[in-house]
Amino acid sequence: MPEPVSNNAVALAYGPEGQTLYSFLGLGAGKTYRDIGRSASACSLRTHHCVALPDVPVPQGRLAATAATAGGKIYLFGGYSVTSDGSEVSNPETLIFDPMAGKWRSGAPIPVPVDDSVALAYQDRFIFLVSGWHDDGNVRHVQVYDCLADHWFEATPYPGTPVFGHAGGIVGGKLVVSDGVAVLGRTPEGHRRYGLIAEAWMGEVDPSNPARISWKRLPPHPGSPGYRMAATGEGARVLFAGGSEKPYNYNGLGYDGKPSPPSARLFAYDLGAEHWVTYPDKAAASMDHRGVLAADRKLYILGGMVAGQKVTDDIQVMEIPGQKQK
Repeated sequence: MPEPVSNNAVALAYGPEGQTLYSFLGLGAGKTYRDIGRSASACSLRTHHCVALPDVPVPQGRLAATAATAGGKIYLFGGYSVTSDGSEVSNPETLIFDPMAGKWRSGAPIPVPVDDSVALAYQDRFIFLVSGWHDDGNVRHVQVYDCLADHWFEATPYPGTPVFGHAGGIVGGKLVVSDGVAVLGRTPEGHRRYGLIAEAWMGEVDPSNPARISWKRLPPHPGSPGYRMAATGEGARVLFAGGSEKPYNYNGLGYDGKPSPPSARLFAYDLGAEHWVTYPDKAAASMDHRGVLAADRKLYILGGMVAGQKVTDDIQVMEIPGQKQK
């Protein structure tokens, strides 16, 4: 990638060079509030070349935004900005990027601004924002953006513990959302106490009414719950990769001040067989992701943090596990 970046929103779309991996916003190598950027980049799968794009048109950099592609356009939602005193504010913007024209425009703002949410595209028209953090607490809202009408509406709320930094994917009309972090009360000093949540949920969207989701609790996946894993729907599975088993602040340090280690694990929920599947670890441990992109029978993870809380410019590429070879 043109520069190291972590906690960046990612999307796959067709650009001037064909299928292209896009990255927006995120944290630079210095890992302070001054290193929270507005950068964007495009990596063509045809040329295997990455280029920097003009900055995202927001007044200041932000973290934990999320992106999804529908109708050939990339939709970039929310995220949070950080001030010099450490204050964090959830942002309401919906920004729409036309990858062929290289131009941005604004959409209707998110009714309840969220960051560290999960964005899932359905029927190439609707994008679900599931749970996430709003200013000073998690919300259980499932907010749905109609890309054609430029309009938001509420869907059946997320029934699990409201979380941020969770991960999920969609296959057809089935969503799988897992893990994340919740506020588990206060310390004696009055500070929030954060903890990982070992929950997984499947939601089935009513094809005649996308505001209706039938939720079903799934058994937790094998192993410990994860934070900011990379996930995507692919085939009949929702795949999860990397992340950390210890929640942390944006600089990669846990809330106890100690580094959070990245993970190399790779697993999936198989919607056909209705069970979790564990695969061999990926080649490199990494964390602080907003998604993994699936294309040409491969998975692509753009940036993130690797061992030692190092922000990386690497693109991890791996074969989609368990697929039949032609």
